[in-house]
Amino acid sequence: METVPAKSIVYHDPKGAAWFGGDYKMNIYRGCNHGCIYCDSRSDCYQNPDFDTVKAKENALAIIRDNLRRRVKTGVIMTGSTSDPYNPFEKDLLLSRHALELICAYGFGVGISTKSQLITRDIDILKDIQAFSPVIIKITITCADDDLAKKLELAAPSSTQRFAALKTLRDNGIYAGILLMPVMPFISDTEENILGIVEKAKNCGAKFIYPGFGVTMRSGQREYMYRRFDESFPGMKERYMKAFGDKYSCGIPNYKQIWPKFKAACDNAGILYRMSDIIKSYKQGYSGNQLSLL
Repeated sequence: METVPAKSIVYHDPKGAAWFGGDYKMNIYRGCNHGCIYCDSRSDCYQNPDFDTVKAKENALAIIRDNLRRRVKTGVIMTGSTSDPYNPFEKDLLLSRHALELICAYGFGVGISTKSQLITRDIDILKDIQAFSPVIIKITITCADDDLAKKLELAAPSSTQRFAALKTLRDNGIYAGILLMPVMPFISDTEENILGIVEKAKNCGAKFIYPGFGVTMRSGQREYMYRRFDESFPGMKERYMKAFGDKYSCGIPNYKQIWPKFKAACDNAGILYRMSDIIKSYKQGYSGNQLSLL
């Protein structure tokens, strides 16, 4: 595997509190090979033209150890924002696993976003961390159907595998749920797909489903997605161009019809979907970084 230099890996994230209550951000890898046609991290603004090639950051574990020991205040470290920490190379490299060991040793909490069932390998460490600090696992699932997911997320594990990983996490007491984003206009925004995900999430014991009813498009990522549309969704590029033009945030046109049905299904299943409720729920019982008597 190629490597890229890094001076620091664990960053204080002032805006992180709004995104699942995180305090710090960490990405051990650069790039992703899931091949998701909608990925915003492919955009030109991230300056990673070789995005499909996964690269590890040089001396990642030594840098993370140094970053953590220098932090005066502990908190929740979020990882997986621009590169999946459980890409296929992680199975042998174990960088994410060893990073979790360091997070545990230094008393931090963790939030992980992933599309990979490989995360279940590290349940033992997640349990150790959850004993004293908040843990939240976000499995990205955008399609209830494996065939549709294969067209949108070309090389990622199937939705079925991701639902199974979610169930395994929940069966082991790990706080976990679903990132339902993006919901693609005219493609995955059907009632059948959205409610199908809610039903499967309920069967897995998911604590939450946080949705993003739409997709973002900007330079670099837009062109890539349109090329993929021509291959898998003939005519969809023209439909998007007509509906959204050069817009960055492209919401689903049927939002007013989908939202109340999604909300009702989640309420009936006891699944959280508002960010404030999710943050309060997964941090409940913790005072600072110490488990409270409550």
